[in-house]
Amino acid sequence: MRAASEDPALFAATRRSSQADVLRWSLANLHHPGEPVPPIAEAEAAEIARDLVRSGMDERGLEAYRVGQNVAWELWMPICFDLPHEPSELRELLEVSWLSMTTFIDDTVTAVAAHMETERADLAQDAQVERRAMVTLLLEGAPVTSDRAEAALGYPVRHWNTAAVVWSDRSSPPGSLEAVIESLMRLAGASRRLTIATGASAMWIWLPVAEAPSASQLSDVLRDSENVRVAFGRPGMGVDGFRRSHLDAIATQRMLARLDSPQRAARYSDVQLAAMLASDPTGVEEFLRDNLGGLMDADSEIQRTVEVFVREQCNVTRTAEHMYTHRNTVIRRLNHADEMLPQPLAVNIVSVAAALDVLRWRHAK
Repeated sequence: MRAASEDPALFAATRRSSQADVLRWSLANLHHPGEPVPPIAEAEAAEIARDLVRSGMDERGLEAYRVGQNVAWELWMPICFDLPHEPSELRELLEVSWLSMTTFIDDTVTAVAAHMETERADLAQDAQVERRAMVTLLLEGAPVTSDRAEAALGYPVRHWNTAAVVWSDRSSPPGSLEAVIESLMRLAGASRRLTIATGASAMWIWLPVAEAPSASQLSDVLRDSENVRVAFGRPGMGVDGFRRSHLDAIATQRMLARLDSPQRAARYSDVQLAAMLASDPTGVEEFLRDNLGGLMDADSEIQRTVEVFVREQCNVTRTAEHMYTHRNTVIRRLNHADEMLPQPLAVNIVSVAAALDVLRWRHAK
């Protein structure tokens, strides 16, 4: 299940599906106890199948439903035992519940598996198959010439390219991803693009430009596109740049997911340090606590003052000017920060700055 856990869009889709299944089963048994629970709707099964197949997963990905069933059963049993009952009633309740839950999951898995076969057949006839195969070779570092890649992709790779991932981790209106991608093209001044759909709610894109839009421009594009998110890589030249820019975009996307950041757009050039630190979810928590101590939970104004102070090369006057506040206020905040830090800022300034950068992306608004 590593592929599902490392792909933010697929992980979010799996979580949404799991929550919907639990709610569907619970409500069905509330209103019609003991009766078979209908499997998921055809449209939902088709969307799940599309996500799995286009993410490169086979029917083994459906084991997620069995895992979900086991977790749901562990939560359901204490509820049953806490109810007032006779032993015979408890036994009947557990037997009926287990049969209902198992049948529901079996029917759902069968429905999704059938749609996966259809999706694979459709994908085999899709014009994107050849392009997806070539992109896979390029991303794996295969010795592919620019001429061969361009012939297969119908897209220039020998010059500048800037990659991005556009995805939604919640339900979005149909066409919302395409609308955002079109806006990104206009914003970047690109006349063409290469697009690879990796699921019902995620797309990889490459634009033949040497610069990604600014963070403020990206925020403006996403203002009217609810739930859509964008992660940009650094621009790169040629085949190697095509690959590296995409890997940057993927790293940025995963950083936003691992930090559970509310930020909807990010560029690798802005988050490189935070992305590297966030690659280890367990380690990043230890790093934050070890270097920030009480500052980790301090008022945002104090955190921001330390950030600006470091960025202004530890100059109190420039920090005060940047923050439009009095010099004495900056000094007071810095002294308060020193009281909360495990080590004084002066002797651990690099690590504190790095930790605050991670914290900023986690809490970004």
